[in-house]
Amino acid sequence: METAELIKKVRKIEIRTRGLSRHIFSGEYHSAFKGKGMAFAEVREYIPGDEIRAIDWNVTARFNHPYIKVFQEERELTVMLLVDMSASGSFGTKTQFKRDLITELCAVMSFSAMQNNDKIGAIFFTNKIEKFIPPKKGKSHVLRIIRELLEFKPEGTQTNISEAMRYFSNVIKKKSIAFILSDFMDEGFEDALKIVSRKHDTVAMQVFDEREAELPNLGMIQFQDAETGQIKWVDTSSYTIRQNYMAKYKRNQELLDGMFLRSNIDVIRIRTDQSYVVPLMTFFKKRGKRA
Repeated sequence: METAELIKKVRKIEIRTRGLSRHIFSGEYHSAFKGKGMAFAEVREYIPGDEIRAIDWNVTARFNHPYIKVFQEERELTVMLLVDMSASGSFGTKTQFKRDLITELCAVMSFSAMQNNDKIGAIFFTNKIEKFIPPKKGKSHVLRIIRELLEFKPEGTQTNISEAMRYFSNVIKKKSIAFILSDFMDEGFEDALKIVSRKHDTVAMQVFDEREAELPNLGMIQFQDAETGQIKWVDTSSYTIRQNYMAKYKRNQELLDGMFLRSNIDVIRIRTDQSYVVPLMTFFKKRGKRA
């Protein structure tokens, strides 16, 4: 990609997603993801309605007037984006490709973290670890992540979520918020997911296209698996084939739901042809009430 074109794309994504982060998601993000704890900030005079448990009895005795301890949330968090860069991301039938949607979601989460002065880092993976961007703060760092997402050309084509989980556990020792952005077209990663979720606050962000859930009636169509290159002809005019296709997708989603539930992981599902604002807001509000 030419430098001028890359800068233009980065700027376009920044304008679109930073505004959302500042005006819509920032407060919800703050409520959904709490800091490490409460730290002592200052002592002030007691005001009727304050918690009696917060009274500082030593200061109160010294000044012969009630004073309370004021605490502030220790806000600094580390947010990690675990981004699936496999070839299946280059699929989309209407508005955009899954990869484009993942890039926007990464930008939204990065700017939301930036607004709250949190560190943000990223791990790009396919069937191998493609790139590690250590967590840092600041706008220039967020823009670097967006540029990498737009420009990066992965070596692998397939998906290995287990490998990504193992690498993440090894490089990030401190508890963090981990967003896994993928279509989750992989198998055998539940054990690795459970290990990560025991230490980190983990959220699965599954992106998908409607044609992965339901086939249209278009007669004989040639399909190619983007990750393996395998080609197959499918008669989409067959009602039985279309129903079996839909049933298989639903079974896979049920298996994923069970896996996420057993691993104590929240999941957000976002379709390529629909706005991600409502699913994200719903998730943040649900997390905020639970926190």
